[in-house]
Amino acid sequence: MRNIAATVSYDGTDFNGFQSQPYGRTIQQEIELAIKKLTGEDIIILGSGRTDAGVHAYGQVFNFLTESTIPAERWAIALNTRLPKDIVILEAHEVEEAFHSRRSAKRKTYRYTIDMGKFPDVFYRRYSFHHPTPLNVEAMQQGLNYLVGEHDFTSFTSIHSTKPHHVRTIYEAYFEREGQMLHMYMTGNGFLYNMIRIVMGTMLQVGQGKRKPEDMARILEGCKRSLAGPTAMPHGLMLMKVEYPQES
Repeated sequence: MRNIAATVSYDGTDFNGFQSQPYGRTIQQEIELAIKKLTGEDIIILGSGRTDAGVHAYGQVFNFLTESTIPAERWAIALNTRLPKDIVILEAHEVEEAFHSRRSAKRKTYRYTIDMGKFPDVFYRRYSFHHPTPLNVEAMQQGLNYLVGEHDFTSFTSIHSTKPHHVRTIYEAYFEREGQMLHMYMTGNGFLYNMIRIVMGTMLQVGQGKRKPEDMARILEGCKRSLAGPTAMPHGLMLMKVEYPQES
């Protein structure tokens, strides 16, 4: 039995999230179907994490066990010919038996994109949230700085979270402009359900002057979802990269 790890990009617009669901189209189901067509095996892939309906990925990672003898370097092209056009396998390689795409992951980076133009960029409409009114980006960065480090992020996760605890470590968090786009990047050891989207919803309130940057410290300490802002729309969010302790 071989363990294959792969990196996949997908446009999440027409999907009901990454993980298989009883109803609706999912990335996991499409990839498993492609593997079935290729090898005849009924395989369940293991994703590095779930992405919600409408959320995209540039560098999602998954792994699976197979008895196939297909060379690792051939998996990407073989699967891509059997996948829909909104899913693309970027690369695949063989890993140790103990490798698990979620448990072995050490760092993940997400990006949330705001379109600050007077009119939305029609070619970026699937990947950004249009916010045409002015934002104080400097204040937003000041507020975001409070989230760097190890904290209990209960205030920034859904009340439906099933995690045993909400302590996570954020290594980097910053804003970057690209034309009329404003990207928020966050890198951490893990993220909670809706965490990035709730952070962005709160950051927008800071940018609008409805909250002060230092309010972020109070929100963190309060450990109560109602203290934070609304959950931002899913289509502005993208999983950029998943990092592991060493090349497997």
